Amino acid sequence: MTLVADTADVSPDAIVGDGSKIWHLAQVREGVRLGENCIVGRGAYVGTGVEVGANSKIQNYALVYEPAVLGDGVFVGPAVVLTNDTYPRSITPEGDLKSAHDWIPVGVTVERGASIGARAVCVAPVVIGAWATVAAGAVVTKNVPAHALVAGVPAKRIGWVGRAGHPLRNDGGHWICPETAEVYEESNGSLTQVGVEA
Repeated sequence: MTLVADTADVSPDAIVGDGSKIWHLAQVREGVRLGENCIVGRGAYVGTGVEVGANSKIQNYALVYEPAVLGDGVFVGPAVVLTNDTYPRSITPEGDLKSAHDWIPVGVTVERGASIGARAVCVAPVVIGAWATVAAGAVVTKNVPAHALVAGVPAKRIGWVGRAGHPLRNDGGHWICPETAEVYEESNGSLTQVGVEA
């Protein structure tokens, strides 16, 4: 059953999937497509036309600006910001107030199962790869590979994570998830699952 708090502002043009919950003071704009079983936390903002896959969570006061695209099972932590303006200015070079026609929005793409920690900022255009984890407070200015664990300002890869979100341990050329025993192989800066530890 879908739940929309009385104080939430959800456009009648937004599509909200079954079982989703939109909490107090959240704003979901026109053209948003929110998948099934999603959560939009208190005070969160989901911009015009943003796409959010099923089973995703956008936590309290996160700002997801258009044209962001979030895959299934994405976690956006509290107060995260996904930007959309590469060269932000309030005014034109002539000093006039900029309008919607004076700039081209660019988006952040967050692929399936990825997580973005509290107060992180992703500066568009970037892609956060599937199952990656962005540490709390990080500032992402470059694409993040699938399964990467990135932290810092600017964010840099400091390890790898499995689908369960736990950091992987290096075991002589292979990476192993301590939670699921999944085994991964690293090649050319990317990770591929190759099996499960016996």
